Parts: sequence; structure tokens; C-alpha cells
Amino acid sequence: MLDQGLKSQLKTYLENLRHPVELIASLDASAKSAELKVLLDDIVEASEKVLLRLDGQDARKPSFAVRAPGADARVTFAGLPMGHEFTSLVLALLQAGGHPPRVEPEVIEQIKALEGDYSFETYFSLSCQNCPDVVQALNLMSVLNPAIRHVAIDGALFQDEVEARKIMAVPTVLLNGQPFAQGRMSLEQILAKLDTGAAARDAAKIAAKGTFDVLVVGGGPAGAAAAVYAARKGIVTGLAAERFGGQVLDTMAIENFISVPHTEGPKLVSGLEQHVKAYDVDVMNLQKAARLVPAKTAGELSEIVLESGATLRAKTVILAPGARWRQMGVPGEEQYRNQGVAYCPHCDGPLYKGKRVAVIGGGNSGVEAAIDLAGIVAHVTLIEYDSQLRADAVLQRKLASLPNVTVITSALTTQVLGDSEKVTGLTYRDRPTEAAHTVELEGIFVQIGLVPNTEWLQGALALSPRGEIEVDAHGATSAPGVFAAGDATTTPFKQIVIAAGDGAKAALSAFDYLIHLPTEATQAVAA
Repeated sequence: MLDQGLKSQLKTYLENLRHPVELIASLDASAKSAELKVLLDDIVEASEKVLLRLDGQDARKPSFAVRAPGADARVTFAGLPMGHEFTSLVLALLQAGGHPPRVEPEVIEQIKALEGDYSFETYFSLSCQNCPDVVQALNLMSVLNPAIRHVAIDGALFQDEVEARKIMAVPTVLLNGQPFAQGRMSLEQILAKLDTGAAARDAAKIAAKGTFDVLVVGGGPAGAAAAVYAARKGIVTGLAAERFGGQVLDTMAIENFISVPHTEGPKLVSGLEQHVKAYDVDVMNLQKAARLVPAKTAGELSEIVLESGATLRAKTVILAPGARWRQMGVPGEEQYRNQGVAYCPHCDGPLYKGKRVAVIGGGNSGVEAAIDLAGIVAHVTLIEYDSQLRADAVLQRKLASLPNVTVITSALTTQVLGDSEKVTGLTYRDRPTEAAHTVELEGIFVQIGLVPNTEWLQGALALSPRGEIEVDAHGATSAPGVFAAGDATTTPFKQIVIAAGDGAKAALSAFDYLIHLPTEATQAVAA
């Protein structure tokens, strides 16, 4: 099951076990159970502290529990946790074996203090880059708090269960049998959802903070770069983000970040976070900005009002709120979101194995999605509004070689159809003839670009007709002391490397603004 390289890595990791760990397998005569038995044998071979039992009685087969000997089995994997979930398996072994997690002490205490009875089930796919964060968070919570249990379930392996429970997106989390959450969630986000008093406590702490020299709003590549460049100047720097990493967290393959031939979004974000935390930056995660009150004249403070009600004050502000997936805006789309309408083919594609799906959008993202899905689903219909595809030629050639892909151009999607529970098709209009057509299918993957997260800035500063923050060559906005960077601005070409450069430029511009303030203005702000 594991190649020699992975076996060597696993052996090294498991040297950190502080006490024995038991694996309790529930197997049957299936081929997948045989594969799981090989994997478990490889794990046992890697450490004498790992023990394997084959007397598990779990109804899901194949599956296995991870526990300390004699303890309750609170962490279970249903399926083979390979692919993106192999790290989740390794961490579960280490944590069950007493290795301390890399989590802030106050977060650990918050987990231990949760009261009640929590039985979590998470449906994941092995190709989902969003799923490991959720699986790892819930596994850790289960290890730390005896009132919490978690089962991570490979949706592609337990298709009957997925169909019965109408799971149409991953990760999907159930709590005590009821829907709890969908999509990527960090440990802190899960805790905030369970610990209802946490938001108020955080708001009180934030409201008590002093004035920042530079306050960055946004935690993507632009925001991270801005924070690093500002902190390196030795000035008081803060970063408030709804979700550190932003849209990059949902990006699978990154092959154009100069000097890094290939990486994945979550890995890049991890590097960004480590880099930011290496400097004296006050990072305030899970904080959504609700309103900007810009300075009226140079030297005055700007304010960021958060959704929690807390207000942050700063001499300069760098806005880097990023962008989100653009929606089609047609009837049925919102109703069937995560019930057949999806935005991440890498995450949700395996749930549509053997089914018919559509991809909306003929740019690079849409064509790449169609190519990936063609290897999983029965048939892909790609629908493009323009008269021709806009993707790179190499991608179009690959797409044209696939026998189970139909390309429809000059088509406007007009409605998502469903049976009140799931998608059953879509309608589109042929633009040259105005003829209406219906396509029967089970899934729709929307890949039509991004829309800036700037609704909360309306009226505070100048925005373009598309809602982008208008900036000059220095990243300055129409408001004094307020700068902006990244995908939410009028800077052309929405690319990670450009956003990072924009963030660095905005930070340098903010510093230049600060040092050129008149002395009396600087003193007034400081007071």
C-alpha cells in the first residue's frame, strides 16, 4: 500500500509516539477491506507502539478506530485515508499516542471546556483539498475531549450512504445526525460555532486594542505580503481576516508562482501564515469587516468596524479583501447550492462518479474542471457564453481529445432544474437563434470567474463599475491613508503572484505615507 518513501516518513513520524496506540479494524471480504488491511499492516510495521486488532464491530466496512489502549474509540476512519487524508491519519496516530498538537494553549483549553455530547460525521473525498482541515480539527477535538467523537467517511467508498443522506458536496459535517456545516472550516471556526460565547469574548478583546500604524484587512497573498512588509519596518501592524488564506485555500494546483514549480493552495497558505507569524503582527482571524470609516484628511485615523461590533483604529489601512466565486445568478442556483450546484470540481467531483454533469465556463478554470471531471463522471457538458472557448490552446486540445465531453458555445444558462432535493438538469438559450434547450444531468460546476468582496465598502471610497477598489500606481485609494491590493482592486490580471506584489507595494506606500505626515499630524494621531 505505502511505497518505501512513505514508509520511511511514517516510521520517522511515529518515533514521536509517547505511548501505545491501538488500531481496531472492522473488515469484510471486499477488495477495499483487503487494501485497508495492507495499509494497517504497514503502519504496525513502522512502530512497535502501534497495535492492530481485527475484532472491530463497526457497521461501516472497511473502517478502523484509533485509540489509546483501554480508552474509548473516539476517532474513526471509514475507508482508506490516503491522498489528502494521509496527513490526517498520521496526525490522529500521533495525537492518540500523546504527541502534543501544534495548537495554542487557550484553544486546547477551549476544546476541553466544551460540555455536552458531540457525535460528528464528516464525508470527505480523497481529492478534496478542503477536507483535511475539517477532519483534522474534529479528530483533535475528539482526542482532547471525551464528550466528542468523530467518524471521517470516504464518500466515494460509501456511495449508498451518500445517496441515502443526500450528500452532494464535501466536506459535509453532521453533528448528532443533523447537518452541521459544509465546506472548509478551521478548528477555530468549528469552535466558534460550538462555543457561542467565544464571539463576544473575542469582540471585547479586539475593542480594547490600541491604534495600529498599519491595519491590513484580508489574509490572502496580498494581505499576508502587506503584513510582512509593514512589520519589517518596525511599525505596529495588525491583520484582520475573515479566513486567513482566502480564495487560495480553494485552489488545487498552483504552477505559476515564480520559483515554485508546483504547489497546492493549502500548502501555500500554510507558508504564508508561518511567514506572517514570524513577525510581530497582531493576527485577528475569523473577523469579518462590515464597514470602513476612512480618514477625511491626512493624519486622521481610519476605522474598520467588524461584524462582531468591535472597531479597529489605524493610521493607515491596507484593504485586501480578495474575491469569491462568481455565481450564475439564475433561478434554482441558490436553492440547489451544495445539492448539485458546486464550485470545486476537485472536492466534489468524486461524488458524481458515473453521473452526468455540466461545467459552466470556457476559460482555463472551466476547461481544466471539465478535463478533471471527464475521468470520473459519465459525461461532461461544457457550456460557454462566448462564441469560442477562452482557455489556453494546450487545454483545448486536451479537452477535444476526450470522448465523453460535449462543448456548447454561444449559450446562456437560464435555469437550474431540480426535484426539490437535488439537481436534475439545466436550461440554456442558444444566443444566435434564441432557441431554448434542456440538458438532463445530476451536477453543475460553476467556473465563471470571480467577484470582488467589496460590498461593505460602498460609499466609503471610489469603486469601479465592477465593484473593484480604484487604486493608483502606488496602491492608494480615493481616501487618505487607505491603500488596497490584490484581486479586489482595479489592478489587471488576478494572479497570486500579482496580488503578493500588490500587497508589498501597498505596505511600502503606507510606510511612505506615515513618514511624510507633518509632525503635528503624527503627534495628533498618536494622542
